[in-house]
Amino acid sequence: MICLENVTMGYGRRTVLDRFSLTLPETGVTILRGPSGCGKTTLLRLLAGLERPEEGSISGIVLGETAFLFQEDRLFPWRTAKQQLTDVLPRQRRGEWHKWLALTELEGEGERYPAQLSGGMARRLALARCLALGGRLFLLDEPFSGVDTDRARRILMGIRELQLPVILTCHDQALLPLAHRVVELDGPPLKLICGDLS
Repeated sequence: MICLENVTMGYGRRTVLDRFSLTLPETGVTILRGPSGCGKTTLLRLLAGLERPEEGSISGIVLGETAFLFQEDRLFPWRTAKQQLTDVLPRQRRGEWHKWLALTELEGEGERYPAQLSGGMARRLALARCLALGGRLFLLDEPFSGVDTDRARRILMGIRELQLPVILTCHDQALLPLAHRVVELDGPPLKLICGDLS
């Protein structure tokens, strides 16, 4: 289990989490849902070890074994779609690059550069790279921003079929039924409204 216990975190005078506690399974797809600015991104950054709590503790995560998708695509403009993936794949798995392009519905785009892709395609490529990176847990911050709902549903279904452990933030209500659990949040400071955490 992933456990946050009485975690406090803020930026300057702005408190984002105030003695916040949450327990989540390490399996399946978990969607964190809440209004913009409530603290979802900060929560993901804490889980990834990119931020440290001022107080409280986080357990159940092995730092360095998570894959994090930022809200920004952060693609290398001088690398093709294929190269973005082979750059992060271990040598023995580099032949898998096409698998991740297929999952994110980017077949045939392997030789294109980020500047040649639409915003939604670039977002899907960033997601593909994150998934190819591997890890014990995938933390995805708005992975379907700019992606149409039907395509996002197909991709999320594909992720489910691979049985990847994922925690993601999402505003698209149509994707909620595909999650194993949905955690409703509000804030700041971040607070749990409801959620099926089984």
